[in-house]
Amino acid sequence: MTHPLIPQIIEIATPIAESLGLEVVAAVFHTNLNPPVLRVDIRNYSTDTSLDDCERMSKALESSLDEREIIPDTYVLEISSPGISRQLTTDREFISFKGFPAVVETLEPYQGHTEWKGRLVKRDETAVYLNRKGRVTAIPRPLINKVQLVDREE
Repeated sequence: MTHPLIPQIIEIATPIAESLGLEVVAAVFHTNLNPPVLRVDIRNYSTDTSLDDCERMSKALESSLDEREIIPDTYVLEISSPGISRQLTTDREFISFKGFPAVVETLEPYQGHTEWKGRLVKRDETAVYLNRKGRVTAIPRPLINKVQLVDREE
């Protein structure tokens, strides 16, 4: 369940990230930790996300959150990159990660499989396309549970 402050935090973080040439990918507030940890994942639009990107975002977001006082108690702010093992959801992500190794998981078997591994070709309105050892396979979008990048093809 998403913490109730997350939409407000994303609303504050998004323009800050954009002004730095970054994109807010996700945010999670771990209130079960002491002190609580607010983690915001960012991505650089034009290159790999660097430690400098995370530091710049951290300083800018921390100032803005402190000014607004939306988090009343002590917390730790973590800014990070989502890394390679992450689920793809947006059109931009499917374009950015074309050619990367991915796993497509289906809700029910399709052509005898519930898991498909290969290199991401594209996504359109009807399917996600994977290159599997030189052959392109179209997996219907209504059957797809998730598409996730992996470190390498198996």
